[in-house]
Amino acid sequence: MSYTYLTTDGLSERIHYEPTTIRSVLKDSVLFEGTHYIRPFGGRKILYIWENIERDMGLSQNDSIAIPLASGGKCYG
Repeated sequence: MSYTYLTTDGLSERIHYEPTTIRSVLKDSVLFEGTHYIRPFGGRKILYIWENIERDMGLSQNDSIAIPLASGGKCYG
């Protein structure tokens, strides 16, 4: 499978968030290393994997309307 790798600025253009918001708020809280981004060749540069981010953006929308229950389940009411 072929992936689309984006810099922080490239991701910013696609999801309409500021690059600083991606770096300070989304990275490591919503976007995780190994799933949503990589550091090629062990360097400092970060490349985001667009297909994985796009897939998980749709999943999080469904979870936002669920109410978490003490038993670990969710209420969709």
